[in-house]
Amino acid sequence: MGGTAGATARLLRAPVTTGLVMSCACAAFGTVSTAAAADLAARGAGADWYTGASQQAVDDSWAVAVDGSTSITSNSSAFGSVTVTAAPNGSPSRDGLRVRVDAIGGTYSYPGRSVATRVTGYQEEGALQAGYEWIWKDAALAGYIGFNVRSNQLSIPDPGNPVVGTGVGLKVAGNFYATPTDRTMVSAYGSYSTKFNAYYSRLRVGYMVADGVYIGPEALFLGDDFFRQYRIGAHLTGVRFGPVQMSVAAGYVRDRIQGSGYYSSVEARSTF
Repeated sequence: MGGTAGATARLLRAPVTTGLVMSCACAAFGTVSTAAAADLAARGAGADWYTGASQQAVDDSWAVAVDGSTSITSNSSAFGSVTVTAAPNGSPSRDGLRVRVDAIGGTYSYPGRSVATRVTGYQEEGALQAGYEWIWKDAALAGYIGFNVRSNQLSIPDPGNPVVGTGVGLKVAGNFYATPTDRTMVSAYGSYSTKFNAYYSRLRVGYMVADGVYIGPEALFLGDDFFRQYRIGAHLTGVRFGPVQMSVAAGYVRDRIQGSGYYSSVEARSTF
């Protein structure tokens, strides 16, 4: 089972932190995070926010970023997310206000101990948040606060699963991205919602193996009032296909209900 974001870092203005980056709402049972790490863009000659690649000047030609992600696990979960981030009062390459909208959906299944049969769950979530981002030459930090609406439905009633129904919660999130050296990067994303006490966090470290392309380890921790899960794997971030920047990851997952398994994720970002 997994949870929501991203996270998509200057890598996807924070690697495609979720991360697809994503800002990620914690989707119970397996979404990739979508979480977009910090929208890092140096003033003047700096590094590309998604890949960290050297650039001649700051690109102020876009005002909205769209991040998407999908994640599946061998523990019977599949989730997808879309995040739209905008800088309403100026350039996303400078300090300022940010507005973010998330949409997450997916399905999962697990052995229902209280009902002696397998239970299938369906989750949808939407979130609206506002925040502020601070940009430095080699790092960026953003914080968000808002609300989310989350719906969890089960194929059959399960008294052992309290995470059922639809409701509204307060949601907070944070992104961080930095390039400590010319060939390394660090990105982090975390979110928490009062609805079902859902949380999601991801940390990535990368080493540049080609121009703007990073490879390295990642760790994720996610859960809510019913499940807890962690993932340890590796990511490849900064691959470009025309205007789209992508990240892929895979690794080991350990879930409180489902036990051990494997996960994979794909994230992408496009700007307008």
